[in-house]
Amino acid sequence: MQLEIRPDPAEVGRARRWARSRLAGSGIRDDEPLAETLVLLVSELVTNAVVHTGRPAVLRLCLPGGGPGAAADEATVRLEVADTSGRAPVYRCADGDATSGRGLALVDGLADRWGWTRDDAGKRIWCELDRCAGRPEPAADCAAAAFEGLAAYEAV
Repeated sequence: MQLEIRPDPAEVGRARRWARSRLAGSGIRDDEPLAETLVLLVSELVTNAVVHTGRPAVLRLCLPGGGPGAAADEATVRLEVADTSGRAPVYRCADGDATSGRGLALVDGLADRWGWTRDDAGKRIWCELDRCAGRPEPAADCAAAAFEGLAAYEAV
């Protein structure tokens, strides 16, 4: 499933609402740490696309299918944001007082895996979360930990 994103900062809130509704439709409760973390990741990646490219983007969410043999409590959720800018993500360090520049550091700290690839139309930044019922850290603790000892990155 995917959502077209216009190059407008108001689209970030719309993307979060869209992601929450898709998660609920797939059986992932809003109060699960996975849902909280995924919505935060949507917010960061869509913000980067809107602010740093100024071009339309596409948000894609691949949720667990729950098919035969699939464990509902252990599956991978994949998030992608594709834009038409071919420019690679640029890593930058943000000092303690900076109000931006930590987006990809947060993605790095929260996602189980993430990366980016070029394609014919531009690039895709993706991340994956493994849904584990016994995940020990709530999303808020993970978010705080993401800022400790990580360089800050900015996708452009």
